[in-house]
Amino acid sequence: MGMPIITPGTGTKEQALTDIIESIALQEAALAHILNAEGEKMQAIICMQEVSTKELFELNCSVRKLLEAVTNLEEILKEKLEYAICGEKKCHKDDDYEESVPQYSR
Repeated sequence: MGMPIITPGTGTKEQALTDIIESIALQEAALAHILNAEGEKMQAIICMQEVSTKELFELNCSVRKLLEAVTNLEEILKEKLEYAICGEKKCHKDDDYEESVPQYSR
């Protein structure tokens, strides 16, 4: 996957929102690639003939740290999307989140 080409927007509010959502989507895609690569690494190590318990433990610690980092990034991306859509004010309460976030069709 090559680097995406990001062109400057027209300066409208709608274009800025589109650019922000696009940047979030690109970050999500990058995280998906990282998680996929980690899964492939795990499979390779687990299938090794003489993998030790210590190596499996180290793999587990590495995977846990990566998942914690990805979880933190996902929370930041969620907040970025909410801020972009709703602005500074909170547009929802936790109990009615799905109803308050605009639905976009493809």
